[in-house]
Amino acid sequence: MPKLRPWPRSLLGQMLLALATGLLVAQSISAVLLYQASESRREQTLLNAAAFRLLGNPQADRNPNGRRGENAAENTMRRSDGGRRAEHRGRRAGMAGELIQGLPLNLRLEQTEVSPLLAGEVRKPGREAALREILESQGIAAEDVIVVTRSFAADPITHNRERLRQRVAQTLGPDTQLMVAAAKLPQRDGWSVARVAEPPRQRGSVRMIVGQTLLIFLFLFTLQFLLLRRITRPLQILTGRTERFARTQDPSAPLRAEGPQDIRRLITAHNAMEARIGALLDEKDVMLGAIGHDLKTPLAALRVRIESVEDDHERGRMAASIEDITRSLDDILSLARVGRVGERPERAELSSLTASVVEEFEDMDQPVTLTESSRMVHPVHVTWLRRALRNLISNAVRYGKSAEVSLTQSGTDIILRVEDNGPGIPADRIEAMLEPFTRGEASRNRDTGGAGLGLTLARAIAEQHGGELVLANRPEGGLRAEIRLPLG
Repeated sequence: MPKLRPWPRSLLGQMLLALATGLLVAQSISAVLLYQASESRREQTLLNAAAFRLLGNPQADRNPNGRRGENAAENTMRRSDGGRRAEHRGRRAGMAGELIQGLPLNLRLEQTEVSPLLAGEVRKPGREAALREILESQGIAAEDVIVVTRSFAADPITHNRERLRQRVAQTLGPDTQLMVAAAKLPQRDGWSVARVAEPPRQRGSVRMIVGQTLLIFLFLFTLQFLLLRRITRPLQILTGRTERFARTQDPSAPLRAEGPQDIRRLITAHNAMEARIGALLDEKDVMLGAIGHDLKTPLAALRVRIESVEDDHERGRMAASIEDITRSLDDILSLARVGRVGERPERAELSSLTASVVEEFEDMDQPVTLTESSRMVHPVHVTWLRRALRNLISNAVRYGKSAEVSLTQSGTDIILRVEDNGPGIPADRIEAMLEPFTRGEASRNRDTGGAGLGLTLARAIAEQHGGELVLANRPEGGLRAEIRLPLG
């Protein structure tokens, strides 16, 4: 199972993630503050309504027959002069009219000698303190204040009033509670008790806050995405162009400068640099071609002249030296040209390619065997890959006396492996052996080795294909050389 990467790798992804996180946190804080403000307004409304009822006249809500009316909160309240004065004080505070209209059900004010607190009920200290503060703001210093919340069925006045509970449930919802506020007020005997319907929290308001938060978040996120896309898209194109140029070293039409000014300047500078590098590479190819021609011509002439040497031993030594110089020159020119091929990779059957190279050595009676091979088709530069495989097999035969070749697949890599039974390479010398003109010690001298370009050329060819050359000593002895080519 692939590992999950919660943190994106691209610049666009990381910036969007950071902005999205910041926006989400900010909008969440805003939503919480809005919800708290809504709850604070709701709480203040309930307490103001209770305070207004407590400041009213207890006799104002009685019917002519002296019975308490169930629909008193739905009809126009008949207030005495004291009730009107209390209402006037509430309106001067800017609360009463709005609170009564906002609460469709206000139960009547009761005057009792006993505490309204029932057994097992828990008082609300926060509400009590807030209610006391409201009363004090109206010039009323209460001796004691009690605020509790109970169901309509548990209240002594409303528990037998089925019709009242049904109307409350239809109007405010089935979960509506009753807030009972009681206070010992000056110039009144006992407790003044007000009952205010406490409707459940409005789910619609919560959904509205969440919806508003998500809408603002999506708007800001989309705006930031479009802005960041305008910035990062030219960078993405420039990155792809740079990777292609590093792989092919072939400059094409200049990129169109777009995006912010800094990005446009970067693209312009890249175009100039790419053109300059392309010109230098072309000059290098011309120069190397001329050098190769100028050196190979006299070498060919020397090869003809040595035929006149009568001493066979001397003639053989001279021919070997000329051949060694020619091979070194070919390796140098090949290393300079690798990666500058004009043709595209062609799809080749790698098992057939590997087998044909192994057969070349078998025809020369070399101890080379193909131990494992799987049928694989992959786009490669056939000539160059053959050259790399030949170099690795030649090294294995020269220094390890034999070579075992295999073609396998490991994960997302194609592996061309060449193993020998030779002395291997000291661990601290493996990296150095991949550098040009570097040879090992002992048997890897000028008498048994070349110019030290075989591994360097194989590495360059592997990198030309987007892969790598990996050298490692085998636990049982010998060297393992692998050309790893990515499938993607």
